[in-house]
Order: sequence, then C-alpha cells, then structure tokens
Amino acid sequence: MSTRERLTAAFTGLCLALLPAVLPPVPASLLPAAEAQQVLRIGAIPDQNPEKLNRLYGLVADELSQQLGVKVSYVPVTDYAAAVSAFRTGSLDLVWFGGLTGVQASLQKPGAQMLAQRDIDAQFYTVFIANARSGIKPIQNQKGLVALKGKRFTFGSESSTSGRLMPQYFLAQAGVKLADFAGGAPGFSGSHDATIALVQSGTYDAGAVNEQVWKSNLRSGKANRSKVVQIWRTPSYPDYLWLGQPNLDQRFGKGFSAKLRQSIISWRPTDPEQKQILSLFGAQQFTTVKPDEYKQIEQVGRQIGKIR
Repeated sequence: MSTRERLTAAFTGLCLALLPAVLPPVPASLLPAAEAQQVLRIGAIPDQNPEKLNRLYGLVADELSQQLGVKVSYVPVTDYAAAVSAFRTGSLDLVWFGGLTGVQASLQKPGAQMLAQRDIDAQFYTVFIANARSGIKPIQNQKGLVALKGKRFTFGSESSTSGRLMPQYFLAQAGVKLADFAGGAPGFSGSHDATIALVQSGTYDAGAVNEQVWKSNLRSGKANRSKVVQIWRTPSYPDYLWLGQPNLDQRFGKGFSAKLRQSIISWRPTDPEQKQILSLFGAQQFTTVKPDEYKQIEQVGRQIGKIR
C-alpha cells in the first residue's frame, strides 16, 4: 500500500470514528418500534407544587423500574387537561389521575385499566376552609354552606375532583349556585396548595381543598391555623387512581399489567424507598380499584358539564 493510500485509509477511519459524536441522536419517534417502546412513561395531574411532584414521581419511576425490569420515565404535564390529553394520545402509559380526570380519560380510551388506588381513596373528603378574619364560622351541616353566598370563593383546578367537582355538587345540594359568590363567579386557583395559600392570605374568603393536602399543609406549617381554618368536611366519595393504557401487555409482554398492579399494591412502609413514596402520597398502602364506585363521579361530572 502506498503512502497516499495509507493516509487516505487513516483519514477515513478517523472520520468514521468521529461520526457518532458529530451527528445528532436519532429521535425516539424514528427508532425501531421494539426499541422505542421499552420506556414506561408515567405522569400525574399537577395537583400540588412541582417540587413535590418531581420528587414523588422520580421515586415512583425508580421503584417501578427496579421492580419491573424496564426503564420508567416521569413526564410532567402543565395542567389536568394536558394529563387527560396525553393519556388519550398514548403519550403517557400510566397516569395518577383524580377521580374526575380518571373517568374522563377512561371514557376517551376504551379498555383503559384502573389499576390501583390508595387506601384513603375509596372514602375521600373535601374540606371547606376560610380565612380567619372573614367572619365565616364553622358549619354544622351541609345546609350551612349558604353562609358562603356573597363571599369571595375559590376552587382548585377546574377539573379537580376534590377541589371542584364534589364541592360544587355539595354546594348545589345546599342551594348555592356559582353565581351566588362575590363577583358572580368563583375563582380557580389551579391546585390545592394554591387554594390554601390564597385563602390564608385573604385573597379569597373561603375555598375547597383536598383533605389530605390540607392536613399535609398543617403538618408542614404552610397552613397557619391562626390565619386559615377548616369550616366543614364533606361526606365521602371515591377519588384518585392509577390508570394504565389498554395495550401495556402488547408492548411490554403478556401479564405486564398484572405485574404492574401487583408492584404498586406491594409497596409497604417497611421498605425505606417505598416508605418515602407512601408518605408523599399520604397513604399506608395501595389497593385494587372497584371501577363501579366511580360511576358517582361520572354522574356528577355529567351534571356539571365536565363530562359529555
């Protein structure tokens, strides 16, 4: 081989070696299906502050990945509607939904699987809270909600089960319409944490919030009892659940859905990592779901126009 040929071969080899470094990575959408489908993409409605959500679902992703032997990635969404949309389009494989969004998503995706709920979700509660200086007194029964007429009132997200759907239902039963609030309409804070903060600051006189988040804010000191107080607790109703795509077994192998459900249900406080997850969820463990119990949520959703 001549000197020129040796130099040409060396140069060609160097270019081939450097090629992967200079070319951009192939988008996942262009990878072979078998390779692109190995990631279990999980999501959740953004019902609390992003810092807590990122911590919680990062831990969930790590735990599921270890238990299932697949890569698991948490994909944040901007709002409740985006979570439902991402599930409908298949962008998310497993989503932690509230009762209303879970029903909305399952109706839009036939075959969707209600996999698990927390031990507290079969009987969940909303609490009505008020600014301590608002003059609103604790309510002894549901009819007492009429005291909120003419007050500045806020729900959480427009699609929240515990922060909008069920409190609006109980208000309506007591004869309180949305137009009865100050300004002719309620506010929508976007999340339970925000509702507590807005009522505590006096921006609103009162609001409706997830009881579990309320208790968590009291324990952490974010909710100050001298500034914001609980005035009424609703009757119970079913709420949050894990919803999985219909095609999980086709994508990840026969029996994967059952294995996924069992993994979530197996979490216990005796395991250090699982204890962190359960603590952030405000639960002792997860249990199986009885889909028929969510018919109440569907009925109320249709009544107020959130499900058509």
